[in-house]
Amino acid sequence: MSKTMRAVEISQPGGPEVLKLVERPVPVPGHGQVVIKVAYAGVNRPDALQRAGAYAPPPEASDLPGLEASGEIVALGAGVSDWSIGDQVCALLPGGGYAEFVATPAAHCLRIPQGMDLKQAACLPETFFTVWTNVFSRGRLTGGERFLVHGGTSGIGTTAIQLANAFGARVFATAGSDEKCKVCTDLGAERAINYRDEDFVEVLRAEGGADLILDMVGGDYIPRNVKALADDGRLVQIAFLSGPKAELNFAQVMTRRLTITGSTLRPQSDLAKARIAQELSDKVWPLLDTGRVAPVMDSTFPLEEAAAAHARLESAGHIGKVVLKVA
Repeated sequence: MSKTMRAVEISQPGGPEVLKLVERPVPVPGHGQVVIKVAYAGVNRPDALQRAGAYAPPPEASDLPGLEASGEIVALGAGVSDWSIGDQVCALLPGGGYAEFVATPAAHCLRIPQGMDLKQAACLPETFFTVWTNVFSRGRLTGGERFLVHGGTSGIGTTAIQLANAFGARVFATAGSDEKCKVCTDLGAERAINYRDEDFVEVLRAEGGADLILDMVGGDYIPRNVKALADDGRLVQIAFLSGPKAELNFAQVMTRRLTITGSTLRPQSDLAKARIAQELSDKVWPLLDTGRVAPVMDSTFPLEEAAAAHARLESAGHIGKVVLKVA
């Protein structure tokens, strides 16, 4: 390997234009880590938040954006025995994915599913780790339950619809156009709700209420989500696109035995993420191998056009995942 690599850094907090192509030293693997020669890197909302100065990386993480990637392992740190140089993997990253090489814990790597290319595989880790831990581990979704996911055509939404459907839930989703609603139903949603024309609260209440809601909107959606829940329902919050504050009557939480919870993935321990990776390998990767579940792709940009990729991500038009082609 060369000693330097191309990378995209955040020159200062701001809009997509602050993403700049630079030269950086190639990372060296620490204990339990691997270095991946990156083929593709996923582009996610946390990257845009970090770029805007609203989501600082953990102290030990790279300051470069990028929380998932696919590629080939080219170096092994001490203590790594499950992977070999030359293995193709996709991986959850602590940061640093917008670069030609990245270091990450070996336990956060997953094999490329059968029949899937590296571009598709780069779309898996961030969204599948997030959906699995919030919908199935924290949210405890089971077959037959009514599940509502907001932002049904986002990377998280398209993943959540497919996985919930695969595990036997009744899936409902919100989206902002008839075209996007059709994408949701094609992916397995029983009902897609155009939030510009319909009130998701009324739709879910007519069905008996949602047993679980996955929300990334926040703001005034929070009290509406509570109204849309069935008794003993659960609300899992994973982001706040409309802000983290809301006025809520907590008597409803008490009298209807509701659960309100949430999580973020990046600050969790390496051990916690390794456990999620193992659960995905055991329970979800077989679905990817057979094509029962697959990432929904929106667009691909070269590494040097990371700013355009962020602009696409933050537009209202994208459906599914945006990726960077690195190699």
